[in-house]
Amino acid sequence: MKIVDRILKSINTIPAFPETGNKVAQLLRKPDYSVNEVANVIKYDPSITANILKMANSAYFGPRHKITNINDAVVYLGQQNLLRAIQTAGVSKYYKKGASGYFDRVTDLWEHSVAVALMSQIISRKITGQEDTTLYTAALLHDVGKIIMGEFVRDSLTKIAELVSSKNISFLEAEEIILGINHADLGGKIATYWKFPAEIRDAISFHHRPDLLEKEEKTMPWIVYIADQFCLMLGVGGGVDGLSYRAVSEVLPKFNLRMKDLEMSMVLLSDDLNHAKELISII
Repeated sequence: MKIVDRILKSINTIPAFPETGNKVAQLLRKPDYSVNEVANVIKYDPSITANILKMANSAYFGPRHKITNINDAVVYLGQQNLLRAIQTAGVSKYYKKGASGYFDRVTDLWEHSVAVALMSQIISRKITGQEDTTLYTAALLHDVGKIIMGEFVRDSLTKIAELVSSKNISFLEAEEIILGINHADLGGKIATYWKFPAEIRDAISFHHRPDLLEKEEKTMPWIVYIADQFCLMLGVGGGVDGLSYRAVSEVLPKFNLRMKDLEMSMVLLSDDLNHAKELISII
């Protein structure tokens, strides 16, 4: 069996994505949603319940008193923060084994993913004037393909590294040549397997090359790209691939961003990460 066939077959071994986030999102769209109804949906997932309580009491969300039950957490966090907490808690379980071919530590991929998700919201506020929970989910999952690809990259790392060096190509292109698929495309296929909407799938698939997406009016892949690049530049959870990717030069003028905006975003991310230790320590 070809390596690419083994990689694609591995998708079927990934557990189903928890429905809690989608169910809660549907309830929160109602202007007269019930706190008890939302809390009851969350309670059906014990691991998410435990993690939400942990996160609600974290410095990141800054509660004035200890929150001991889901009903209080739903009220305190509010719509936007609640969805962010649920998605973070739900996604974290897939990152517990890490991606050993790319990173030395199990927690590195998760730390990078959380940082990119937080940065995506900082950039979204700058570009669109608001945060976006769907974007947060896409950014949190942008490197999900590495979870499966890790062992295959580990076994072929020498070949991939030699190709990047000798042919002056990106790590992404080398993955595709050696393994038959790259981690971004694989991540998009995992998103499809989980029945995520096309906007999340595209943001994952094109997070290194948003310029190759046919419908370039889509903003989400570009924001995930910028957030990922920022975090790589800052060295947050950088792996063996590091910055071995092609830069998309038109990204700054596309959104009228200046270097001053980038520098300020990095400062804001640093502050967010200092307060988000509980999000990272979930795994």
